[in-house]
Amino acid sequence: MLTQQIAGKRMLELGCGLGLASLVLHRRGGNITASDAHPLAEDFFKANLLLNGLGAMKFETSNWGRESTVLGEFDLIIASDVLYDRDQPVPLAEFVRAHAAPGAQVLIVDPNRGNHAQFRKAMVANGYSHTSKTVEPQRAEGIYRGKLHSYTH
Repeated sequence: MLTQQIAGKRMLELGCGLGLASLVLHRRGGNITASDAHPLAEDFFKANLLLNGLGAMKFETSNWGRESTVLGEFDLIIASDVLYDRDQPVPLAEFVRAHAAPGAQVLIVDPNRGNHAQFRKAMVANGYSHTSKTVEPQRAEGIYRGKLHSYTH
């Protein structure tokens, strides 16, 4: 998210957890909304904003299995490690379809949990093209192996 083009874009992070990617985009001046379904996510997220010396930011509780009337549409939708449950790919793809603006880009980082193929099929059926690249950043305790999946409509 340090190099992502964000000027003039309305952005959404799905399943933000502590919101690291959202915080990076917020620090860069981006118009980002963080979202998560966990009942404590908003409290943890707000505490993380304070710990990082950042001002208020938009947060919405969202559940991919339910339609959201408050979110609207976004130019960039991001998520990381959200396909851990085999029942999530299709509802997630439908949620993305409902909240992606025309021409939106969707970036999903997946640590190869095995549920991405179903998500990709649903996204392609919704008119999205797909590319992916392997991500292998070095970490002190080893190497992360996963893929960055990019979808455009």
